[in-house]
Amino acid sequence: MPLTVLVTGATGYIGGRLIPRLLAEGHAVRAVTRDATRLRDVPWVDQVQVVAADALDADAIAAALAGVDVAYYLVHSIGSGSAFEQTDRIAAQTFAGAARGAGVRRIVYLGGLVPEEEELSPHLRSRLEVGDVLLASGVPTAVLQAAVILGSGSASFEMLRYLTERLPAMITPRWVRTRIQPIAVRDVLRYLVGAATLPPEVSRRFDIGGPEVLTYVDMMQRYAAVAGLHRRIIVPVPLLTPRLSAHWVNVVTPVPAALAKPLVRSLVNEVVCSEHDIAQWIPDPDGGLLGFDESVRLALQRVKDAAVETRWSSATWPGAPSDPLPTDPDWAGGSLYEDVRRARVDAPPAELWRVIEGIGGEHGWYSFPLAWAARGLMDRLVGGVGLRRGRRDPQRLYVGESLDFWRVEEIVPGRLLRLRAEMKVPGAAWLELCVEVGDEGTEFVQRALFHPRGLAGHAYWWSVAPFHGIVFGGMVRNITAAAERAS
Repeated sequence: MPLTVLVTGATGYIGGRLIPRLLAEGHAVRAVTRDATRLRDVPWVDQVQVVAADALDADAIAAALAGVDVAYYLVHSIGSGSAFEQTDRIAAQTFAGAARGAGVRRIVYLGGLVPEEEELSPHLRSRLEVGDVLLASGVPTAVLQAAVILGSGSASFEMLRYLTERLPAMITPRWVRTRIQPIAVRDVLRYLVGAATLPPEVSRRFDIGGPEVLTYVDMMQRYAAVAGLHRRIIVPVPLLTPRLSAHWVNVVTPVPAALAKPLVRSLVNEVVCSEHDIAQWIPDPDGGLLGFDESVRLALQRVKDAAVETRWSSATWPGAPSDPLPTDPDWAGGSLYEDVRRARVDAPPAELWRVIEGIGGEHGWYSFPLAWAARGLMDRLVGGVGLRRGRRDPQRLYVGESLDFWRVEEIVPGRLLRLRAEMKVPGAAWLELCVEVGDEGTEFVQRALFHPRGLAGHAYWWSVAPFHGIVFGGMVRNITAAAERAS
């Protein structure tokens, strides 16, 4: 029977994949996000009702839940700082109370697999507490508990992928010997969709995991075999603490330290399913749950085919600058530095736009690659996101998705690409790439803007200003040349 379903975390990794599958089941979907413009370009946006609401805003959440049958709770503040447990607790309490008041018939929550009789990491402890809050709401609740989720674009998969591919030999911390029961993202989504129609008397936790229990060493060696790599040389040592491991992951993989730290701390705990009761209501598929090797094979094929639906970096990066663009009506003034460059292009506007929208990732930034690589490395060394987030798709961009150490803030197809910086800088920065068409033909306009924060911000701008001619000037020349070659 079709249901009215609400999905929080609609811009996140799981939420963005769950919604089209709920639509395929015939459900009416209400997608909740803090910023509705972030869903503007996703393929399914015209099939859902988009609602802007913050998980901490009780009135907004209550309004969003009105008339809803099933509510999916897929939000968390992992990586947002030391107070994330308190934030998650308040958000869950707000949601639970609003769901009860709105007469919601079921809550579905995706949490973490929690070991018994072990001291939990802050991340797992918070996931456990959120589940407790929702189960105590008075609304029938299904808490699905998963460990490592294997799928193209997931943070856990990216960690595994980059560690294995970049390090043929490595000294590793002791947690690589911890037992883990990973699960394919397609099986997670199948359970989430099925949980919408559980009987009302079912209100409990369910462990969900794949068919195999492995250590992280096993997973790296199995990944190497599937990817056609030589067997990795892995030497565990007791000296690498979770904190040091997180910095190591930050440098080697696209996952920044703020996210790597809670993930690594969770890997210290043994996360193995203690039951498989979910199968009583959502039976295993005919071929069984997807195994590790096939999960990796499918994920790598998705990456190769540029068919990654969502990525871990789809969610807004914690601590990203939130100042309005200096040209917005609510701009509050203050110092603003600009670097504006223009160039005539002997190519049709469509060819110039194709080059602009394809910028970043494997295509690079069209000037002084060493300087961009150095800036990305510097950012990672101080805990930033660096350049390794890359692109979800080699040609198409959506508003709100990440692009290396930028986030796409605005796209006007054929005319404007505006990027907001998410690297660590003492201020707020934007980069605009524009196509202008006039009586004299096609023109490329490039504008870099920087709003400094304090004395450090001014010092930063003037310290890098001497390199703008090389970096920004090179971008204009090379983007122009690429468009002309293509035409």
